[in-house]
Amino acid sequence: MRRDPRTYLWDALRAAELLAEFSSGKSFTDYLDDAMLRSAVERQFEIIGEALNNLSKVSPELAAAVPDLPRIVAFRNILIHGYASVDDALVWQVLTEKQPAAGGEAAPAAGWAELRAVPVLRLIQSAQPLSLPSPS
Repeated sequence: MRRDPRTYLWDALRAAELLAEFSSGKSFTDYLDDAMLRSAVERQFEIIGEALNNLSKVSPELAAAVPDLPRIVAFRNILIHGYASVDDALVWQVLTEKQPAAGGEAAPAAGWAELRAVPVLRLIQSAQPLSLPSPS
């Protein structure tokens, strides 16, 4: 059974909410000093990038409405394939300075949960409820 393309957007949204939660009240020093925090942040960025990459394959028209999708996927690829040389300062900068906001422009530290302001996600949230199988 083919996955509903909207579920990829929900996956990205959930990962964005977790990024906001994980980084709330944290400084760059906190980030550098906490290997678990760094790993968690990188993992959520990977999920966002992978979800949006999959979305672009199954629903190009929906993916086209996501601002900066190619850059988000490219950032995921850097984290995955360049794992040995991940620049912590770059990851922190993306986390704190490059979050999506309404219209897809960068917003100050409002949090990655603001990804929900991206117009396509508002569209998805107002659409018919998803018919997802229950977790077993």
